[in-house]
Amino acid sequence: MKQLSLSGSPRENVGKKDAAELRRQGKVPVVLYGGSEQMHFYLDEIDAKKLVFTPNVYKVEFDVDGKKVRAILKDVQLHPITDRVQHMDFMEIIDGKPIRVHLPVILEGQARGVLNGGRLSTLYRKLSVVGMESDLPDAITIDISPLRIGMKTRVADLSHPGVEFLDAASSVVVAV
Repeated sequence: MKQLSLSGSPRENVGKKDAAELRRQGKVPVVLYGGSEQMHFYLDEIDAKKLVFTPNVYKVEFDVDGKKVRAILKDVQLHPITDRVQHMDFMEIIDGKPIRVHLPVILEGQARGVLNGGRLSTLYRKLSVVGMESDLPDAITIDISPLRIGMKTRVADLSHPGVEFLDAASSVVVAV
């Protein structure tokens, strides 16, 4: 997985009014959970956009008041009209404990069926997987070169060492 380092500042108070004030200042309230205790802090909106508006999944190392914590983005709340990041939830990465993430699907090659006049249909842009932090790839790569008209690649056809796919095995990922 790709890595990113960010620094945050602890929040003085937790609540609606304080969160609204942070947003007016160009900050994003953040909650980090999954470890021994929850952490409430905030990030600059520019740093938050780097994580949200990308298809990649990042393992983030936070530095909050000198305390370093590794985490993964779990949930984002966007403003319904402006699409500004309103709030972010992160799950702490604990050594020896598997992580559940949604990895992007990358298609490689040109399908034979498309060259013969077929149409490529990508049904899943992300797949839900679980695995240890060290085993998780940046993305799930699928070679579509052998696909002819009427052929499909299902979740059951995919494999990656140390990664378990959580989507239904009969689900079609890509088809021609």
